[in-house]
Amino acid sequence: MAVIVELTIPADVFELGQILQVEGSTEITVETMVPLGGRPIPFVRIHNGTRDEFEGAVREHPSVNKIQLINSHEGELLYALDWELSKDSLLQTVLDLRGVLLNATGTAETWSFEFRFPTHEALSEFQAHYIEQNIQVSIKHIYNPTRPDAGPWFGLTPLQRETLTYAVESGYYSLPREVSTQDLGEHFDISDQAATERLRRGISTLVSNTLLVDPEND
Repeated sequence: MAVIVELTIPADVFELGQILQVEGSTEITVETMVPLGGRPIPFVRIHNGTRDEFEGAVREHPSVNKIQLINSHEGELLYALDWELSKDSLLQTVLDLRGVLLNATGTAETWSFEFRFPTHEALSEFQAHYIEQNIQVSIKHIYNPTRPDAGPWFGLTPLQRETLTYAVESGYYSLPREVSTQDLGEHFDISDQAATERLRRGISTLVSNTLLVDPEND
């Protein structure tokens, strides 16, 4: 039976946090991880960051092959990161255990992750890995996504839930559409592109945790 875990990790104790170093109030969000040539290529978005300093720091890391700016909008920068994932890294262990990254957000101090594992046994193996590697992991929630009452809103973050709820109630999904992504962005004081990405991630998480479950394990 699938299980979802929400956890936090200090930014300087795992590989991705060491690569994507930020300062001050800068926040990083992993939008998605695309397999390419057997490696997961993260698409990461930074908020309130300095482009030259961020790109320079990332390129200096020995495991990084390339960082490419995909899009820039009102101070938000979207990058594709090509890197060599080390065999014993935290994310490689998640992938080896058939885990899925649902959400990841990082700051200068800490990263918050949400992973879905296919079984509780896989989660136990993941826990054994970070204990063995002496990685400081703080578990926030563990729950079964196939049970409606087992977790906080099927894995949606508070912002995703708030944005999806507001979008439905305000008529974003009505025909004809009553509000635009620009209206949503103005309501939440973010760009229209950020509002679209928040809706996309929220819907992806909701579908993954409800419709894409194994009926034999339900």
